[in-house]
Amino acid sequence: MEAARDQTTPSVSDREDRESRKLLSRLRDTLATPAKGQERLDRITHLIADSMGTEVCSIYLFRDPTTLELCATEGLKPEAVHQTRMKLGEGLVGRVAKTSTPVNTGDAPSEKGFRYMPETGEEIFSSFLGVPIQRLGEKLGVLVVQSKAKRQFSDDEVYALEVVAMVLAEMTELGAFVGDDEAMAALHKHPVLFRGLMGQEGACEGRVWLHEPRVVVANPVGDDPETEKARLNAAVEDLRGSVDAMLAGGEIADKAQQEILEAYRMFANSRGWLKRMEEDIDRGLSAEAAVEKEQSATRARMEQVPDPYLRERMQDLDDLSNRLLRILTGQGNDTGAEMPENPVLVARNIGPGDLLEYGRKLKGVVLEEGSVGSHAAVVARALVIPLVIQASRITTEALNGDPILVDGDQGVVHLRPEDSVAAAFRDKIAMAAAAQTRYASLRELPAVATCGTRVGLHMNAGLMADLPSLKGSGAEGVGLFRTELQFLIRNRVPQRGELAQLYARVLQAADGKRVVFRTLDIGSDKVLPYMKPQDEPNPAMGWRAIRVGLDKPGVMRMQLQALLRAAAGRPLTVMFPFIAQASEFFEARQALLDEVERERKIGHALPFKLEIGAMLETPSLAFAPKSFFETADFISIGGNDLKQFFFAADRENERVRRRYDTLDVSFLSFLGQIVERCHEAHTPLSFCGEDAGRPVEALCFAAMGLRTLSMRPASIGPVKHLIRKVSLRDLRAVIDEAMASGVQSVRPAVMEWLARQPV
Repeated sequence: MEAARDQTTPSVSDREDRESRKLLSRLRDTLATPAKGQERLDRITHLIADSMGTEVCSIYLFRDPTTLELCATEGLKPEAVHQTRMKLGEGLVGRVAKTSTPVNTGDAPSEKGFRYMPETGEEIFSSFLGVPIQRLGEKLGVLVVQSKAKRQFSDDEVYALEVVAMVLAEMTELGAFVGDDEAMAALHKHPVLFRGLMGQEGACEGRVWLHEPRVVVANPVGDDPETEKARLNAAVEDLRGSVDAMLAGGEIADKAQQEILEAYRMFANSRGWLKRMEEDIDRGLSAEAAVEKEQSATRARMEQVPDPYLRERMQDLDDLSNRLLRILTGQGNDTGAEMPENPVLVARNIGPGDLLEYGRKLKGVVLEEGSVGSHAAVVARALVIPLVIQASRITTEALNGDPILVDGDQGVVHLRPEDSVAAAFRDKIAMAAAAQTRYASLRELPAVATCGTRVGLHMNAGLMADLPSLKGSGAEGVGLFRTELQFLIRNRVPQRGELAQLYARVLQAADGKRVVFRTLDIGSDKVLPYMKPQDEPNPAMGWRAIRVGLDKPGVMRMQLQALLRAAAGRPLTVMFPFIAQASEFFEARQALLDEVERERKIGHALPFKLEIGAMLETPSLAFAPKSFFETADFISIGGNDLKQFFFAADRENERVRRRYDTLDVSFLSFLGQIVERCHEAHTPLSFCGEDAGRPVEALCFAAMGLRTLSMRPASIGPVKHLIRKVSLRDLRAVIDEAMASGVQSVRPAVMEWLARQPV
């Protein structure tokens, strides 16, 4: 009898699945009915309240990144719609939005953080259930139901509301609530202006190439669970087959890459992963929506995991979900889509390895995230391509092939620009190209001012691909070769032999010109993929650069050996970064000399000439004992770091990083003191950093006594052009007079003087 009853009576779970599917089906029909955005929202709140048997259903959407707005309600006062707002974290709704986790309580007014909003009339409702409306970690809003009766909502009710919230997130992303159907149809067609931040200077015109195109789940609701599960299983089998094929093909030589694929295979064969997605389909989701729901849950777990190794493994599952979504939808770059001509890469973020794979094919890069010191910014500078960072929501708006203009000088992006905007932008690019053509005629000429003072102009580099610029730009040498890029783009520590071969190719490509190799400068904003991140409150002033090298001598010793073997009898110049006190330089210098002695005993060829220098990036080093200046073979001012520490203005903080002028009297006076100390010790001094490549700043540095400047290759032409047109002796007199007058910055006086020169 019991068995017979099991066969004829639906289980509670089956009934709940049917109710969930019924709600989703009604929701889909409501969304499919032609209507304006507000009308859709009103219908949805009525539908959810009716289906869940609650007196209230409300939808709050983000008005801006920190403000939620009541956009529709069933049960609260209608006049509160578009009037009631709250900040992220404020009240129970704000708590749901901030934590991305549901709040379920039978007595909302007594809940910690409850905020009473009299204009809504919600004081009569005790029960509260709020769930986040989010898509793959992007917060879009909060969905709330409320009842008068004091009760907690069941797990099944919470689950049902989460599923509905997910469908709403998809439709919000697709623009279902921004206007009527005609407005929706116009999405991704109109011109859009994005204001981000400057990551790398330059301007370009091209076509969008999405690094990881957003997979559009056009129908998050499934009609037939069995059909959807069959689609899911077929896609999972396809995924497993592709991973197995990559592993079996023997093409993966890198052990770290093989480990990643092994993790992929483990997850792809996880029965629990598949089972959870099948359960979501039984509740009414399509196969694609089920994958996304599990992916969102994974991302939420990732944020809570403190262990970096486990976080990486969960990231593998996130990547695997993206692959599965592309198989299910047929969308994405790995489905045969061809990269357009003049591609401009658009992405939420990107690692240095992926960016280097694209290489110089790219005309520019636009990121939703990133920072001026991020790995992507470092590589973009090395590739000399314009970069705009923090262009919010551009990956949602942009489509592959869309025309795009990138202004790295202003941090502005024009997507699908109007003809007049595109024409003006092309004029700007043409003027820049014409200027570069003029500068090319100066390539073989020295940077000698009209007063006879000569300034050495060198270039910064970090990749083999940079070296052709050594001749093309007219640089006299490489004033800074960033060795950390070779560590950043790998999943493991490079081998000594690999580094020796690379450094040897760099010296060979330099063809006898001086190359200054800066030893590994990691930490702060440059964390190696295989290095455990340090939990530091202020990493820019923490365990980084030479501090890591001295505390982990094995890695530094290996790099020094690679540099010595690469020289193979040629001159070698080594520079240690972020020296804060003389003892650090002496210790690092001795470590290099010890390796020289070890190489001599082994019988390896020693450098014909060895120069050992330091980067002056902290104000403290300017006051080091005289013995430091006498011992160092050369000193290079690291302008980017020195400026941020001098003014106590974090260069990663947009509120302050442009607040202080490089031509401030106090900063120039400080540079003058450094010049004087190096002059007394007969120690060559150079300036390396972004400001060295800005013609007016470079001119002032040279006038202050700096006779060597190192910059990106594209800046050498304009800097040389300006130096050759003026007298540095006369400019120094202008600077001294401005300083004596008590002004904050010498810039106005310098610009006024330049306006009178024949430049």
